[in-house]
Amino acid sequence: MPRPMTITEKIFAAHAGKSEVAPGDNVWVDVDVLMTHDVCGPGTIGIFKQEFGEDAKVWDTSRIPIIPDHYIFTADGKCHRNIQILRDFVKEQGIQYYYDPDFLDTDEASGMPNPYRDPTKTSYKGVCHKALPEEGHCRPGEILLGTDSHTCTAGAFGQFASGVGNTDAAFVVGTGKTWLKTPPTMKFTFHGEIPPYLTAKDLILAVIGEIGVAGATYKTMYFAGEGIGSLTLEDRMTLTNMAIEAGGKNGVCDVDQKTLDYVNARSNRPAGSTFEGSSRHPDIPYADASGWEVYTDDPGASYCFEHEWDLSIMEPMVAKPHSPDNKDTARNCSHVELDQAYLGSCTGGKITDMIFAANILRGNSVKIPTFVVPGSTEVHQDMLTLGLDGEPVRDGEPSVYQALEEAGCTMGPSGCSACLGGPSDTFGRLNEPKACISSTNRNFPGRMGHKEAGVYLASPLTVAASALTGKVTDPREFVSEPILTGNAGVV
Repeated sequence: MPRPMTITEKIFAAHAGKSEVAPGDNVWVDVDVLMTHDVCGPGTIGIFKQEFGEDAKVWDTSRIPIIPDHYIFTADGKCHRNIQILRDFVKEQGIQYYYDPDFLDTDEASGMPNPYRDPTKTSYKGVCHKALPEEGHCRPGEILLGTDSHTCTAGAFGQFASGVGNTDAAFVVGTGKTWLKTPPTMKFTFHGEIPPYLTAKDLILAVIGEIGVAGATYKTMYFAGEGIGSLTLEDRMTLTNMAIEAGGKNGVCDVDQKTLDYVNARSNRPAGSTFEGSSRHPDIPYADASGWEVYTDDPGASYCFEHEWDLSIMEPMVAKPHSPDNKDTARNCSHVELDQAYLGSCTGGKITDMIFAANILRGNSVKIPTFVVPGSTEVHQDMLTLGLDGEPVRDGEPSVYQALEEAGCTMGPSGCSACLGGPSDTFGRLNEPKACISSTNRNFPGRMGHKEAGVYLASPLTVAASALTGKVTDPREFVSEPILTGNAGVV
């Protein structure tokens, strides 16, 4: 009888053709999906050609989504060249899922591209970690790797998802396999329902503040408890997204009906499908829910660390400069004056994040420059068509986009933008040593631009509240009732 295993261990065992694995075991696994983008894609392609040959073919053209998103809206010619390298490779290999910024001219000195006019009429999708589930590449029980550290976002769907370097990615591109060490699992349990003034950003900042930025190095971070069940699926993505900020190999949440409804509506592969040659072990038990391989932790599964929180007494959190583990409460930072606010990224640019912020900003005016960047073109479109309750906008009521714009926010196109700094002409970039409150994921020196800028990480609620006052502000000053999000981010 197999030893009691965790979700991650079961996924590894199934993909390695073994009945069981244990933490520390090195195993060859079949990979379901390998994602790359405009920053690491060219390097991955170069290594693939160097090691497999100029005429080599990729392992599976349907399992390598390529999603440009990082350096799109810039006049930098080197960034444009990266896009052309991707386009050439996609054409050469017949890659099935390439989301091209079709408005971008890669000719030399083409300048700043004009953004898409209509988010529904472009093949460009925006941030890869938001586009992956939207476009059907995320499924329970699978292994998804990507050339980006925040690939762990997809663990919210009950799968193993992790970032890899260009060399490892190139090997997967050529073979569909890789060698992984089985990580031990840390369990973080949240009790109670999520209060209206908290989001998952507060939860993950509390976790990272507890264990430190290296506290989960090469470990699975398993988020459990009824508190996680009370989160929207998008909010769970915020939790798993920032597992890497604690050094985690991956983050994972249990699969529930919210997960299955989303995946059943979105997946670009039918339930229960596997690729030819898969060595998944038939004896690994899983819950047969809608045909997906839904793994759960066994009773008696071993954890290397456990910690619990009571959501009813948790306060809105911030991470002060210059580290995600430099935690404090928003209330304690009320004296901190700000120069700028930023809403966006794979962490804080989802449609539910925008709804949270819009409900605070509606009918008010921001006191400091506030930049808004949708996480994907789908989010952008939802902002235009959904009201502040997540339902289709009604006559006489503002859309999410309208509420933010009328509050004085500067609205940008979808993409990574200033989350990782980028070229000096990047939208919302901190080009001066300013203090900024942001819904993004990292606040190391220079992360959003200037090395002396100070970035305070916070939830979309705290960012919006702070934009109105010009100081770090506890959102409880503006939020007392639950903010409804309807089917936003699901349908």
